[in-house]
This record gives sequence, C-alpha cells and structure tokens, in this order.
Amino acid sequence: MNRTLRFAVIGCGFWAQYQIAAWKELEAAELVAVCDLDEEKALRTAEKFGAARHYTNAQELFEKEKLDFVDIITTVEAHAVFVIMAAKFGVSAICQKPLGPDLKTAREMVEACKQAGVSLFVHENFRWQAPIRQVREVLDSGKIGEVFKGRVTFCSAFPVYDNQPVLAELDKFILADIGSHVLDIARFLMGEVDNLRCLTRRVNPRIKGEDVANVLMEMKSGAHCFVEMSYASLLEREAFPETLLLIEGSKGSLRLDCDFQLSITSPKEIEKRKVSPEMYHWVNPDYALVQSCMVDLNRDFLQALQEGRQAEITGEDNYRTMQLVYASYASAESGQVVKIEAVTF
Repeated sequence: MNRTLRFAVIGCGFWAQYQIAAWKELEAAELVAVCDLDEEKALRTAEKFGAARHYTNAQELFEKEKLDFVDIITTVEAHAVFVIMAAKFGVSAICQKPLGPDLKTAREMVEACKQAGVSLFVHENFRWQAPIRQVREVLDSGKIGEVFKGRVTFCSAFPVYDNQPVLAELDKFILADIGSHVLDIARFLMGEVDNLRCLTRRVNPRIKGEDVANVLMEMKSGAHCFVEMSYASLLEREAFPETLLLIEGSKGSLRLDCDFQLSITSPKEIEKRKVSPEMYHWVNPDYALVQSCMVDLNRDFLQALQEGRQAEITGEDNYRTMQLVYASYASAESGQVVKIEAVTF
C-alpha cells in the first residue's frame, strides 16, 4: 500500500478552493498547511479543508513543515519564486499553468528542480477532461487511421472577467491563458509541432490584451492542425468551458461537439457517445468540466510521487507547450511562419 503524502498549498484564491477539494477526494494525500499573503484567506481555507496550520510567509511554511510536495496556486508572476524555494528545501512542486511568465523563467524553474533532484509537475488540466481522454483512446485504437488534419476550438462569450478580473489587465491574454490549454490539447492529441502561423486581435475595448487568436500548425507528423480561440464570440450555442474538436484520419473522423457529444465516423457507420464529466458535490456547474478532471490529474501526480516516476505533465513537457504560446506571439508580431525549434530565450 502506498504511503500517504503530506502537502501544503500556496495561494488560497478562487481556483484553490476547487483544487484542494479535488485533493480531498484522494485518501493518500494529506493537506497539512496552507499559505497566502492574505491571512484571512489562509485561515478561512485552512478551516474549510481541515488543514492544521496556515501561514502568510512561504519561507516560514517550508522551514516549519515536513512536506512531500507543495501545490502552488498563485498568479504566474509568483510561480518561479515558490518553485525555486521548494527546490531549495528539497520539496517537489506542482505549479499552475502557464509554468512561467516567459521561457527563460520557465527553463530556470525546470533546471532548479532537476538540480535539486525533486519533481516539477504542471497543473495543466484540460487534457485530463473526460471527453479529451476519450478522444485520445479513439485515436490510439486506430479507428480513424492516420491523422492528417485537426481543428481545436475554444470560442465563447462567457464573462470570464467577472470572477477573474485580473485577466482584463494582462498585456498578453488569450494565448497565454486559454491558449496554453488548447495548444496543449493539440500536442496531446496530434503530437509535437514543427512550425506555426498565428493571427491575433483585440475585440473587447475594455481589456488590454488579445481576446482572439487563430493558430495554424504543421505537426512533425506532417498533419495540419488549426487551433482557434476567442472570448469575443457571440454564438448560437455558448459552449464554455468545452473545447470542441474535429480530427480527420485516413479511415474516418471524429467530432467532439457541445454537451460532450462524441461522434466517430467510418465508411460503414457513425458511432455516437456522450462523455460527461464526473459531477462531484463541490464543483461549480459552470466549471464542472474543468474542475472534476482535477481529481484524475491530481491522482496522476500523487501516484508518480509515490512510485518515484514522472507524471504525465512535467515541467519539461509543459515547457514545450509554452514554446507554442510564445511562438504564436512571435508569429503574430512578425507576420511570419515560426519554426518551434527556433523559439528559445
């Protein structure tokens, strides 16, 4: 039987409430402490989830607690500070996406953990959504043959700024925020990318960054993948927070449509499935798809630490997704196709 691992959470904001709830579904993870600059938030979160202690200073947290890992649920600007601090104390870290505010910082985080001999995992939960995992299973089964084309769509008018007002102040918005999710889905389903071309624009005049981005990628396999994202799309059907897919192969195709409807088309038949998320009692119905999958993602982290192996989404893996994000910004700025291998710091 695998031993119970002790962990702490740094950051007690909106997403922490759901991420900790997801940890509580796993018996072998014990929350011993939380930390936030806002002591009221830290105390309230500790009481809500049964953590014995709360802190406002991360250094003090690491000095006083015996931890197997720390889950960092803060703004991206603080990720490196806490990941590198955890590495110095010999504690493995789980970090929210995007890994860092730029590629140089992200690489420093990866190297710091490697040098310290601790694990660095990234909480990139979109690829762990139940419908996305089912799509991967279909692709792996060979039912649609060799993939030659795909489309990944996240287009919405959901008022995302209401509960996360900080998003409206970002100079780089949709590519860095939702783009890091959907570009990761493209990698997860279709493999690594050779080159891309990106167009962006800002539609909402009340935000600083771009709220529309379209990325055309040529994968190393030779397949083409179009990734489109928008928070300015007033559509007949509001799909938020679902990612929609169309993937075409030599033997057929698959579509993931609204309400988790998966269709698999071959020359002889069309197979339809509904792949709904697990509805835990603590999920917000508006975010159920992206919150319930945190349990499966956390389970992979936990088992990796218990078994001494790498989880599916390491810092090194997520760095490759970050390359796509920054290659997209470089392409949008230059108007040119960008080779991914040329995107470094």
